[in-house]
Amino acid sequence: MQFQSFDAVYVENLRACEPQTQEHFVGYFSELLQLKLRSRLQSPQAIEDVCQETFARVFSVLRKEGGVRQPERLGALVNTVCNHVLFEHYRSASGSESLDVEGRPEPPAKGANTLEIVAARQMREKVREILLDLAPRDRSLLKAVFLDERDRDEVCRELGVDRDYLRVLLHRAKQEFKTEFVKRMGDQVPFGAMCE
Repeated sequence: MQFQSFDAVYVENLRACEPQTQEHFVGYFSELLQLKLRSRLQSPQAIEDVCQETFARVFSVLRKEGGVRQPERLGALVNTVCNHVLFEHYRSASGSESLDVEGRPEPPAKGANTLEIVAARQMREKVREILLDLAPRDRSLLKAVFLDERDRDEVCRELGVDRDYLRVLLHRAKQEFKTEFVKRMGDQVPFGAMCE
């Protein structure tokens, strides 16, 4: 999957209900949300409900004047809204159940299993190792933009470059990361690794 970057024109097209942009937005984020929610929810219906509610809330924010002040962080907005909807889903699902009833079986665990948790931890460690081995500029750039989710204009001012050249620097840094990641991990590249 190729990761998408967003800009003010894209967000404005969404606000204007431009069909092609809306179709792209829903298709792109449906895939990402499904991947995220499969490890957290057991029911396909619950996954669909959380996705639909997430989209409804994001479109509500988009319709508000000044609702999205940083178009390049649209992905972070969708992720944050999804997290809120997911927590509300957890609360509503567990709100009516009491664990104090004696003799009642414990509800099944939800979320990631032990193997997934260990694999995710190992992946984070491997990503940290790779980042530490990159050139300092590539490392700080990837960290600022993708891990810290800093405003790209702020990063441009800090580096003394314009947005077009920042895009070039990011592309090069991602390529370096991807090359090193593939070298170390082979064909075990999971979804979410910084590639493309």
